[in-house]
Order: sequence, then structure tokens, then C-alpha cells
Amino acid sequence: MKIFQGKIVAMKMAKTITVDVERFLAHPVYKKRFKRSKKYQVHSEKEHKIGDIVKFVECPPISKTKRWKEVTR
Repeated sequence: MKIFQGKIVAMKMAKTITVDVERFLAHPVYKKRFKRSKKYQVHSEKEHKIGDIVKFVECPPISKTKRWKEVTR
């Protein structure tokens, strides 16, 4: 089960938050580290603010773009 952690960047839909996950990669030749980021649509029924850090996991598809749900603490 994949567990990701990221920062909330948008909350424009009901019960959906947009979470930005950053990860570091190393260049295969030069070995310099650089950042990659990806946004996920996450199902959440809790109250959040933009900038909060959340953890989320895979789940069966909830809608066309939502395949993730927030982990309860």
C-alpha cells in the first residue's frame, strides 16, 4: 500500500483536496539531486487549511480523478 505525504495547495471542490507531493531524484550521470512534484486529488471529509501537511493512501476509484483518500490520524 502506497502512503504519500504532501502539502495542501487547493480546496475548491466538496470533499476533495489537492495535495502537492515533492520528491528528490538524482541525475543518472551527474548525480545532482533535484526536485520533482506531482499533484493528487485526495478524498477528505475533514476540515483543512491550505498549507496543511496530510498523508494519503491508494483506494478504489471514487471519481474520474480521485483514487486517493486521506489517512485518519
